[in-house]
Amino acid sequence: MNTLREAVQSYLALRRGLGFKLLLAGNALQDFATFMEKRRAVHITLRRVLQWAQQPKYAQLATWAARVGYVRGFAQYYSAIDPHTEIPPCALMPYRPRRAKPYLYSSAEIEALLQAALTLSGGMGLRPWTYYCFLGLLSVSGLRLGEALDLRREDVDLNEGIVTVRGKFGKIRMVPLHASTRQVLADYVTRRERFLAGRSALHLFVSSTLNPLHRADVYRTFHALSRQIGLRSPTATHGPRLHDFRHRFATEILLQWYRNGEDVEHRLPLLSTYLVLLC
Repeated sequence: MNTLREAVQSYLALRRGLGFKLLLAGNALQDFATFMEKRRAVHITLRRVLQWAQQPKYAQLATWAARVGYVRGFAQYYSAIDPHTEIPPCALMPYRPRRAKPYLYSSAEIEALLQAALTLSGGMGLRPWTYYCFLGLLSVSGLRLGEALDLRREDVDLNEGIVTVRGKFGKIRMVPLHASTRQVLADYVTRRERFLAGRSALHLFVSSTLNPLHRADVYRTFHALSRQIGLRSPTATHGPRLHDFRHRFATEILLQWYRNGEDVEHRLPLLSTYLVLLC
C-alpha cells in the first residue's frame, strides 16, 4: 500500500498534469505528510487535520481555512485508497474572503506608472525598460500577470504583430498587438539583445541575472512605483493591483463598443474568448 507521502506526490502529479500549479498547496501537503509521519498517524482524521491546520497558532483564520482546504482536496482523493479517511467538510472551518474591489486606472495614472518605471535603477540599464514594457503590455493586452511573466522571446512575432499566450490549463491563444505596442516591444527587444550580448535567455522579460522576472519582485516594484506616483500611501497594505489592468482593458473594450453603436451583448463572447474568462 502506498504511504501517505507517496499518495500526496501522486495526487500533486495528477492535478499538475491537468494544468494546476498547486504551488502553495504542494508545499502545504508535503508539510502535512511530515506532520502525520511524526505522529505515526495511519488515517486522516478531522482531529489531525485541525491540529495541523491551526499552525502557526497565531495565524489568521484565512490561513487556517486555506490549510484545511488543501487537505480537503487531497482527502477526497485519498479516500479511494484508505476508506477510513475522514474528509473535512466545508463547514469545518468556513471562511469567505472579501473580494477585492476592482480599480479602473485612468490613462494619466498608467502614463505616470510607465514614466516612473523609467526612473528605476539596476539591471545594467535594462531594468527600467523591462518594467516600462512589461507594465505597458499588461495595460493594453488584458494578459494575466502569469501569462506575461511566462512569455518567451519566440512567442512575440514582431513582423505579424502577434503574441502567442500560454494560458491556464495549457490553452494557447493569439493576441494581436496595436502598431504602437509592437514598436515598444521592438525597442525593448533591441535593448534586450544588446544587454544579452550574445548570451541566451528563454523568456522575453528578464532580470539582470538573465532569469525570468520573479513574481514577488514584480509585486514589490509595482507597489514601490504606485507609492511613488501617489496611487498608494506609504503605509497602505491595499490598493490598485496589477490584475486591475485586466479589468481596465475589458472595460475600455466595452465602452468602445457602446460608443461605436455595436451590439455589445452579441459581441461579449468575443471578449470572453479573447480573455479566456471561462477557464
